[in-house]
Amino acid sequence: MLIFATSDKGGTGRSVTSCNVAFRSSLDNREVCYLDFDFGSPTAGAIFQVAGAASGTRNGGLHSYLDGRTSQPERIDIWSSSDRQSLRQRPPGAGQLVLFPGDHGGSEFPNTPEMNKRCADLFLRLDEEFDIVIVDLSAGRSYATDMVLAATAMPSLRKVLTRWLIFHRWTNQHVGAAAGLVYDEGGILATGEERGHDRQELLDALRLVRTAVINPDAEELSPLRPAQIAFLRECNARLTDLASSRKVGITQVIASIPLDPLLQWREQLISDNDLYERKIANVETVEAFEKLAKDIVDPVAWEVV
Repeated sequence: MLIFATSDKGGTGRSVTSCNVAFRSSLDNREVCYLDFDFGSPTAGAIFQVAGAASGTRNGGLHSYLDGRTSQPERIDIWSSSDRQSLRQRPPGAGQLVLFPGDHGGSEFPNTPEMNKRCADLFLRLDEEFDIVIVDLSAGRSYATDMVLAATAMPSLRKVLTRWLIFHRWTNQHVGAAAGLVYDEGGILATGEERGHDRQELLDALRLVRTAVINPDAEELSPLRPAQIAFLRECNARLTDLASSRKVGITQVIASIPLDPLLQWREQLISDNDLYERKIANVETVEAFEKLAKDIVDPVAWEVV
């Protein structure tokens, strides 16, 4: 299964959420790999805390592979390579967790038919090796998004199951940007059609992930003044109406990730140690990651409502 993670704006929590979902999926005995296709800012290594790949690799990453400078991109086993002690041993029952980093100093680049073919070949090989292949794309209408749409439209990948996760924060600007990325000219559906995809099939394979969501009725907000609670509820209601009017309402949402102070201040994997021993993360956030990790492979979660 190929999972493409994208967003129209930066700062949505796309990468940190995707990395945590990869982590939780691996703990659930699935073989998982993570491809850093955020070519302008390949920093997934920092979230997995691999110092040698914190801002991409110098050993032939995905940039080098796609433009033909290396026959195989570097792959990093997180369980043996992370600098974080709690990740240095593969837990009993866990599957593989492998990072394919981008190149250090890389940038966006226009794709060519040869690059699209190499991309498709890589996806096909990894789909055969792993249960879940998560591809973290650059924000916006990027060359990376165009490349994967071209690759997945090729005959060799037609039968490979693909899913799209569109990330956005729960704000007016982000809701509008997410809708534009999906539906507007130059968006995913229009570009996918140009590349040979069926528009409706592509739409059916797409879900929204809301991030940094504040629940106005959460117990931890009880110290707020009544006027502040009322304001939050009013904002939430307006956002709900806006999302529905832009066709990114609740029926298209697969997950809502709550606002978590840890992730606002430091983008990292949330381990059980962070949750239960250090108590620096919220249970609700981990539960949301675990649920999303299960839902991305659950056919029921992708049924058209």
